[in-house]
Amino acid sequence: MSSRVYEWHQDNTFELRVDGHRYFPRLLEAFDQAQSSIDIEMYLVSSGTTCEQVIDALLQAVARGVKVRFMFDAIGSEKLTQGDRDRLAEGGVELRIYNPARWYHGRRLFHRDHRKLIVVDRQIVFVGGTGFTDNFCLTEEDGQCPRWHEQMLEVRGPVVADWLDLFEVEWGRVGKFQRRGFSPVRRVKIPRLPHQGSGHGRVSYIGAREQKEVVASLLAALAHSKERAWLATPYFLPSWRIRRALMRAARRGVDVRLLLCGTSIDHLAVLYAGQRYYKRLLKAGVRIYEFQPRFTHLKTAMVDDWVSLGSCNFDHWTLHWNLEANQQAVDAGLTRAVTQSFEDDFADSHEWTLQGWREMPLSHRLKIRLWGQVNRWVMRIFGIPR
Repeated sequence: MSSRVYEWHQDNTFELRVDGHRYFPRLLEAFDQAQSSIDIEMYLVSSGTTCEQVIDALLQAVARGVKVRFMFDAIGSEKLTQGDRDRLAEGGVELRIYNPARWYHGRRLFHRDHRKLIVVDRQIVFVGGTGFTDNFCLTEEDGQCPRWHEQMLEVRGPVVADWLDLFEVEWGRVGKFQRRGFSPVRRVKIPRLPHQGSGHGRVSYIGAREQKEVVASLLAALAHSKERAWLATPYFLPSWRIRRALMRAARRGVDVRLLLCGTSIDHLAVLYAGQRYYKRLLKAGVRIYEFQPRFTHLKTAMVDDWVSLGSCNFDHWTLHWNLEANQQAVDAGLTRAVTQSFEDDFADSHEWTLQGWREMPLSHRLKIRLWGQVNRWVMRIFGIPR
């Protein structure tokens, strides 16, 4: 695969859906309405009620003559039972597994396909951070929302062709021997942002042994930010370059805010390891919010009117090992929807202050110190840049 940088396309439409009880029924509806093809690249796939509904919809599509291709990551799908895999294969779904785990793979084992991409009839794309698991898609019996807070974006228009191109490249690579791992972030020429209008979209991605163009795009947007830079990520372990860009923007007077996980997180150690960065960020003027109601799995950046939404967590582990893909957009309607989503979540969050940091209990400080040091050791052992 060449290190292609996808260009901007006009005349696209975007529809944001927040939480699985809003986007999952739409996904099933799209599968039911598919006429020619369904292409899926997915990280988390686990047997359960959600996955059974997906399998049923895909098998019905195959029975109608729809070509269905399903590519999932070997580690992300470890809870997908052999019975469900057999149902898919025997029902006519083409399956490919990304980087099967082998004891002799060494560090190659850590290289994963973390993308969440669905293309229906080569006309509709769904991109975001979901998985086919009950945590994302099933509402709790005593609540109105799934346990995990997530967004999916439905996209139509010329940019769909680039999403299909990205899928086709990885589909063709799966099963072939490749060197796994990443080179450092290198300079790439990022297409200039559209100056006016709506409906602009482009594909941004991280590929194996290629560019980390998602990162370069974020850094470029932060460097030119004027009014706001809001970033949502579940695992806050960003590289020094990202932290520096956020602080520089805040010192220029840009409204810089981070929407992060609170204690409702699936890896509590990551929360404490990331909190070691809070003090310097707060001193620079960055506002930090920890979402309280549930585990927030959002991966969204909004810098002025530019939006980047998809699978990329912006933590150093993700950026070193994973395949990622985000939809970038400049669109007034999408900007309003993302702004509203952020504002709703800020209202349900605890905001850190320097005073709160100074008054932190000793027990909390010790957890930050412990897990921060563990994170440094892990980075050093695996050669992950800071």
